[in-house]
Amino acid sequence: MEAIWTTGLKTTASIYAEERLSTGSIRAQVGIGEAQVGEDVDRTLGFYNKSGSFKSQSSLIGQVRYEHDAGRVISAISVGHAKADYESNDNNLNNGKLNFQPWVFSVQYNSENWSLTGEYAVRKTELYGFNEPRNFSSTGNSWYLQYIYRLRRDWQWLVRYDSLISNRDDPSGKYFESSGAGPAHSQFAKDWTMGLQWQPYPKILISAEYHYINGTGWTPIQDNPDAANTSQYWNMFLTQFSLRF
Repeated sequence: MEAIWTTGLKTTASIYAEERLSTGSIRAQVGIGEAQVGEDVDRTLGFYNKSGSFKSQSSLIGQVRYEHDAGRVISAISVGHAKADYESNDNNLNNGKLNFQPWVFSVQYNSENWSLTGEYAVRKTELYGFNEPRNFSSTGNSWYLQYIYRLRRDWQWLVRYDSLISNRDDPSGKYFESSGAGPAHSQFAKDWTMGLQWQPYPKILISAEYHYINGTGWTPIQDNPDAANTSQYWNMFLTQFSLRF
């Protein structure tokens, strides 16, 4: 399950608890630390050309997970609250604050020959304390459904559909585009994926995936600084070789 434990937090302390039941087990984990903020955050929020920086504040991450019948059914709720202060060196830009609050709901069913996984995420992002119009509050959501079939002990294929909306008040991105902030297709992504995996040995994994994508909502800004030069419909082919020690 991809988002079963949200990353992006440098944990300094955590608490873990587990309760075993007759039908399965419940696990809970809470961590406190500092959010990892860097150049990618500056670019995403439009601060990459400003003379200031985000400083991490104490943040929280947590998860409750239930495994039924030795992992045949797995479900989880993951939540985070990342905070950062912006210290400006520009007289024309006030100091401000960033709040990021994701909620992720996950469920997975595992059979002998196949697995079905689904996740739904809600992410709220807030900037406040800055000069207008830099302050904003928006909520985005994403979800995916993935089916894996095990052809043999060492072969499996998958099909997955992902959907991402940066702002659910503007799902098509048309208001974003009309404001002059960028193309509409930068605010969403709809991704069909097919993949094949081969594991000839327990420590070796070879995989390949083909993606057909409508929208560029999840492409890294640092790799595509000019969103106007991106295409709404695009393809991606990925290969991977993994060796575990």
